[in-house]
Amino acid sequence: MVAGTREDSARGGIHPLDPLTGEEIARTREILVAGGLLSDSVRVPMLLPHEPEKAEVAGWREGEPVDRRVEVTLMAVDTGGVVEAIVSITRGVVDAQRVHDASAPPYGQPQYLFEEYERVQQIMKASPQWQAAMRRRGLEDRMALAYGSPLAPGFVGRPTEVGRRVIRSLTFLRDSEGDNPWAHPVEGLIAHIDLVTDEVIVVEDHGDVPVPSASGMYTPEVVGPPRTSLKPIEITQPEGPSFRVDGHRVDWEGWSLRVDFNAREGLVLHEVSFGGRSVLSRASIPEMVVPYGDTSPTRFWISYFDAGEYLLGKSANPLALGCDCLGVIHYFDGHVADDYGNPTLIPNVVCMHEEDYGILWKHTEPGIGAEVRRSRRLVVSYFATVGNYDYGFYWYFYLDGSIQVEAKATGIVFVGAGEHGAHNPHAAEIAPTVFAPVHQHLFCARLDVAIDGEDNQLVEVDAARIPMGERNPFGNAFTWTETPLRTEHEAQREADAGAARVWEVRSASTKNYVGKPTAYHLIPQPTALLMADPGSSVADRATFATKHLWATAYDRDERWPAGRYPNAHQGGAGLPAYTEDDRSIDGEDLVLWHTFGLTHIPRPEDWPIMPVDYAGFWFKPYGFMDVNPAMDVPESAQAHGRRSAQCGCADGCACGDGCRCG
Repeated sequence: MVAGTREDSARGGIHPLDPLTGEEIARTREILVAGGLLSDSVRVPMLLPHEPEKAEVAGWREGEPVDRRVEVTLMAVDTGGVVEAIVSITRGVVDAQRVHDASAPPYGQPQYLFEEYERVQQIMKASPQWQAAMRRRGLEDRMALAYGSPLAPGFVGRPTEVGRRVIRSLTFLRDSEGDNPWAHPVEGLIAHIDLVTDEVIVVEDHGDVPVPSASGMYTPEVVGPPRTSLKPIEITQPEGPSFRVDGHRVDWEGWSLRVDFNAREGLVLHEVSFGGRSVLSRASIPEMVVPYGDTSPTRFWISYFDAGEYLLGKSANPLALGCDCLGVIHYFDGHVADDYGNPTLIPNVVCMHEEDYGILWKHTEPGIGAEVRRSRRLVVSYFATVGNYDYGFYWYFYLDGSIQVEAKATGIVFVGAGEHGAHNPHAAEIAPTVFAPVHQHLFCARLDVAIDGEDNQLVEVDAARIPMGERNPFGNAFTWTETPLRTEHEAQREADAGAARVWEVRSASTKNYVGKPTAYHLIPQPTALLMADPGSSVADRATFATKHLWATAYDRDERWPAGRYPNAHQGGAGLPAYTEDDRSIDGEDLVLWHTFGLTHIPRPEDWPIMPVDYAGFWFKPYGFMDVNPAMDVPESAQAHGRRSAQCGCADGCACGDGCRCG
């Protein structure tokens, strides 16, 4: 195990696409204060880099000055008023500002502040209504250790909530300080809180279900001593890693990319190329929704947008060597703004390393023997914790030019209480009296594709059966079909595993040596789309999750699948609005949006900590190269000497000869 390194030591001049530094965030705050936009009563729900236009980046040369700009959402805590501002750090001015009216249709509140999570506890516990409900349930002596979960309210059209900055809180109990509250839900107790007036609007008190009493703790003191049967695995690279890092630029085995990080999307990749040829201009996972399928008053409204409501990047974890990442690690730090606009460092927020990935290619031929090459991939990742769930986002780059994207879901499943053995069609009993509702984790990747340039085309490719007859005389034949997707409406598509459906992104101007357009395939993995009824509120708010694929004409400011403010928004923002004009994407600079994820029917094995569940997709070259680009990968360093030692041979023996020595 080798200690990680960070990007600071190699950083030279600033690049237009570099992430914000702590100094830049601090300077932004100074400019906002000087401009009268940031005072003691104003908070900063979101602060992001205002990325330059593509032409500006293309024309920039190393060493030239960069106009570094920031986009900021400002909120007055005493009135709930919202202002959006664009700030030039370089020139020290506020370039633009506009008012966002969150009290008028279609509404939409700024992201929650971390300080609001704390205020929820105070407001809820001070409420006479909540205290009365706890006393009625016989829980008066447990109020001090109660935990109020701060939950976005969705949008259900209640007059007491519409247009207000509202959060809902469910109550969980702790047996002691440091206990895991998620194991002890107070079923049916819901506090509706106005975060501007700091008052409880109403407390719902449904039923009188006993609180589950069994421990949900997961530390060795509770679960017992760790097993001793696992032997150590050591990852070593005695000559160091194969990647090179210059500031935020990474080069590895033909790949080049820039690593970025912001408070909302978390990890962002720019200028991804392979073999010196462009593949992606920008790539990120800018949104996800977690809709619950429970009809109870306690949870029917739950549909979290973890990026748009809670900020995935701001919720990211500092990563630890040997725990989150293994091997020879390079870390990138991240800087985000706190609620007051001050810089906050998240050390080691992005982890990068190489890992072995089994066989890359192999063939055994009589008279020639075996040729085997091992695969390796570059891993760029981060983890975020939002309430009870933890999410890892992993980008894998392979030696053959492929890209894999993977989301990892773990943490603690969200639970309620019920009668032991009772049948609940919307929630599974995963421990005695502990019920976990069915739900989904639906992610949306945004891929600003650039296959050999920005002029790209989109084609849907399906495997197709041929009826037995003149075209298929023996019945064995099948073929494929290609359907051009030329406009934004045509490109709203669903996956079809039965047809092995893929979406091909072609260069409109570059051909390979067999005369076909160079291309990449977006290969979806099996994913159920949004299970909620099309007429539901969540379907209006998370419309992106009703299709596996969307494609839009590039617009720098169209970045959010569910809109800029999904919190308490009535719906229709994001991709439905972006695609309303049905723009052409044929031979244009186009952006793919891909929905992928998990449909979770919880099980006892998910308790008390859920083993990682995986979802993702591939982006693979299809005629982008003329031959297998990994033919020159050398044999493994262990291919000869170690096998010889096992055989007791003096001379090396090749991988495929079965160690027939002497």
